[in-house]
Amino acid sequence: MVYKLDKSHFKKQNLKEADHNEKYWKTRSVTERLSAAWYLICQAYNIPYDNPPGMDKTYFRKRSRKL
Repeated sequence: MVYKLDKSHFKKQNLKEADHNEKYWKTRSVTERLSAAWYLICQAYNIPYDNPPGMDKTYFRKRSRKL
């Protein structure tokens, strides 16, 4: 999916309008909400949407816990 941020679409909202926005997102499926959330995360952290970086597993180490 390719999204483009339309900055002219945003405006100040009062509480009633903001409540309508919440109701809109609650009508969307979980998949659509997660997709939108992932898109916003990618934009905030400058991560490629289709190719996220892998976890650096060299940072952690495994050890046994003494009981």
